[in-house]
Amino acid sequence: MTVMSTMTPSSTVLLRRATIDDLQPLVRLAQLDSRRLPKGPYLVAEDDGRLLAAVVIASDDAFADPFAPTAAAIELLRARAAQLRAVDRPAYRPWVGLRAQFPAFRSS
Repeated sequence: MTVMSTMTPSSTVLLRRATIDDLQPLVRLAQLDSRRLPKGPYLVAEDDGRLLAAVVIASDDAFADPFAPTAAAIELLRARAAQLRAVDRPAYRPWVGLRAQFPAFRSS
């Protein structure tokens, strides 16, 4: 049996956050990759309405269609997930602790 991918080097792949409507396609994608669906939230790579790959935002855990060339899509998903984690991480602000310890640092 020959499996052909419709994804070509010039294909446009859409990266986006998964929604509740993606649950069944995500389960199917995980099954294709011989695994259970990990806990989300997820970023997904989609080509012409078909999910090719997904990454768990918090952990970079990836799963993909083994019958499609998805290495580049996974790399992009992981890069985007890293960007999202950096934005969601609270900024390091050492002076916040100082305000609690020293009244002089409290703003009026």
